[in-house]
Amino acid sequence: MSDEVVPEIEWQRLHPATLALSIVRLGPRSLQFLPAVAALGFTGRWWLVLPALLAFIGISLAFAWLGWLRFRFAVGAGEVVIESGVLSRQHRTIPFDRIQDVSIEQGIVARALGIAKVGFETGAGGKENDASLDAIGLDAAQALRTTIRAHRSAPVAATPVAAGAPEAGEEAGAAPAEDRLLFAMGPRRLLIAGLFNFSLAALAIVGGAMQFFDNLLPFDFNVFNPMDWIDVAEGYGLDTWLLAHRWIAGVGAAISLLFIGFASGIATMVFANWDFRLTREPRALRRTRGLTTRTDVAVPVKRVQAAILVTGWLRQRFGWHELRLQSLASDGEKEKDHQVVPFGRLAEIDPVLAEVAIRRPDAGLRWAHSHRIVALGGFVGATCAALGGSLAVFFGQPLGWVAVVAAALIAAFALLGTRFHQWTDLGDMVAIRSGFWKPKMTLLPHASVQSADLKTDFILRPFGLATLVFGVPGGSSLASHTIPAIPLDIAKDLRARILTAGARR
Repeated sequence: MSDEVVPEIEWQRLHPATLALSIVRLGPRSLQFLPAVAALGFTGRWWLVLPALLAFIGISLAFAWLGWLRFRFAVGAGEVVIESGVLSRQHRTIPFDRIQDVSIEQGIVARALGIAKVGFETGAGGKENDASLDAIGLDAAQALRTTIRAHRSAPVAATPVAAGAPEAGEEAGAAPAEDRLLFAMGPRRLLIAGLFNFSLAALAIVGGAMQFFDNLLPFDFNVFNPMDWIDVAEGYGLDTWLLAHRWIAGVGAAISLLFIGFASGIATMVFANWDFRLTREPRALRRTRGLTTRTDVAVPVKRVQAAILVTGWLRQRFGWHELRLQSLASDGEKEKDHQVVPFGRLAEIDPVLAEVAIRRPDAGLRWAHSHRIVALGGFVGATCAALGGSLAVFFGQPLGWVAVVAAALIAAFALLGTRFHQWTDLGDMVAIRSGFWKPKMTLLPHASVQSADLKTDFILRPFGLATLVFGVPGGSSLASHTIPAIPLDIAKDLRARILTAGARR
């Protein structure tokens, strides 16, 4: 009986540039050193600040070097093995079959150094259970992803999605299809998207900067007085021109604010979605994007639970929409839905929906409306605002009329919003629409619903109404999937049909 020869594992280390990344990370961490600097300043020992700072940097780099030295990984025939830890060692083996996705991310420093961060999503219940390689060569990262893809794609041809039904775009016995480009965004599209992405956040930043640097101005910016501007102009002999052309200053200020808002919107869109590409792979939709930080993530087709179409009041009039996919594979810690089409036409979105077996309702389809009782919350808020404004006017505060007018607007928008709470059942999928200023349509397959709850209260019950709440795995960063204030018997019938479809899945 011969002993089986076990091949020796070929261990690898992270790229040496990991140490350079550690130096970059010291910038934010150095803020933790400020309390120590303040303590030394209070005691009058300023001469200790520089040695303490050098000691802090030295210790941090020493720990970074030890972490790099004690971290190693190996890629076997069917698994990735990772060992890490300076004082306590951790040995982790990740079979290729357990890896749901391999993501590649490059920050601006990593791109300059030609390295990338590789993340392994295992679907083991949260990001803390996933693994990553902080810095390996970009070529090695792409080769590792290709190896894992090839291993997981091998049985695709012989494994149908459902009994007797192969996955869309794949036939039994056929080789995996080549990657296909589904959607891309060039500079012109990014510019148009940025114009619709007008941001008021930049105005707040500019205002905060003015508040911070107001001591550099020859007057107090916090207590603004137009006469201060005239005094400044008199010092330069411009007072006559300024008084005669005050409207130019007003127009210039408005143009400046618009420029800041549009420029920030364009910058945000360019930095986030530069060279955006969405491709179809044998098992997933792969999205790459980013200017300074380049991300490469995949959305496994089988894990898509719902599609969410989002637009804006103005965007909709020009035919622009955004498509997000709710998936069991999360898109980072801050965004749980995958943005697969940031800014596109419906004709460009439909092919992407077809890849995940979801379709939009036909244009002539009849939609059911929620009861107008959904406007009750807005009316309650309007009543409170009106009462508060009326009391202010009664006590001699003319600004109270602003609250009264705002109350009327709140009530009007609440009533108008009831027209946009709509839903329809397509047999195998339910579509939900809501929102006036930011319209949203959720396309939810029946098979994705794990629970459907009927909720009623003392307001809905007398009208024979209920709210239907759908429990869908994966979570949504936009809102929960609900159909509010519909007849109770209709809600029960829809709930039964959806849960029956989920049981057959």
